Amino acid sequence: MEKKHAGIIGIGSYVPEKVITNGDLEKIIDTSDTWIVERTGIRERRVVGAEQATSDLATIAAERALADAGVSAEELDLIIVATVTPDMVFPSVACLVQNNLKAVNAAAFDLTAVCSGFMYALVTGSTFIQTGMYKKILIIGAEALSTITDWTDRNTAILFGDGAGAAVLAEVPEGFGVLGVHLGAEGAGGDLLKMPAGGSRLPATAETVAQRLHYTRMDGNEVFKFAVKVMGEAVKQALEMANLTTADIDYLVPHQANIRIIQSAAKRVGMPMDKVVVNVDKYGNTSAASIPIALDEAVKDGKIKKGDTIAMVGFGGGLTWAASIVKWYK
Repeated sequence: MEKKHAGIIGIGSYVPEKVITNGDLEKIIDTSDTWIVERTGIRERRVVGAEQATSDLATIAAERALADAGVSAEELDLIIVATVTPDMVFPSVACLVQNNLKAVNAAAFDLTAVCSGFMYALVTGSTFIQTGMYKKILIIGAEALSTITDWTDRNTAILFGDGAGAAVLAEVPEGFGVLGVHLGAEGAGGDLLKMPAGGSRLPATAETVAQRLHYTRMDGNEVFKFAVKVMGEAVKQALEMANLTTADIDYLVPHQANIRIIQSAAKRVGMPMDKVVVNVDKYGNTSAASIPIALDEAVKDGKIKKGDTIAMVGFGGGLTWAASIVKWYK
């Protein structure tokens, strides 16, 4: 059977209304706007309201992506949500979104690859399209990281924000869509970025709560070194699979974790910063949501157009990394 070509035919995103600026953080932890901007490039981030959860963010982003694609919820065959902040352990966010959308014909599941999650979802969904098993797939990266952020920890409280981005995948003409991918993992580095408690290893107890083990823990220096190393290499591997070179890339859409990591990755790939999509200043690190939010904004702003070749790359806890090369069809 001839392999089909899979691509994005619609995209959408959503961020909560509530804004936390660096000035707001100055009032609760020992930090400053200057210190945060110099080291991360972040100026503000969005956080969920009291009545919002990850599925709410995901649903709005999904509705916008479906509208952009001109696809009804009933046409969907599968929904994949990449997240590390599900509303609850189960049911999955994907099943909650399926119900919200009334996507009655769609199978649904979550996947966990942290900040690489949307790329993992893109590769997974594209494979279903390429084999001919499914025709319309909704992939979503959605996070409410503020709910697992320790707002007393000056090293992590400055970094994270909430939001969601979604894309509709379908068959596209030859030459468009996903041209090359690369996925990777290094489980030996799992302790560098994790939420220690809340799973079967350390179920919730009064002690785990008192020890603040239900919040994100990170070795920032080691994660930084890991990110700088793998981001550029992942793009090169995906380009090799696509039989392309850096010269063929019109835009780089990286995971929005830290401006210095983004600049370093761009340098290693050989991309000038005016060809790199950056919005980390507005939203901080939204994990699995960061790449689709940035991609959606670049498309809506008219930066990325039909026929452009884009490279997307992320890294995250696990440790994981992922990259894809996509010829934009929308």
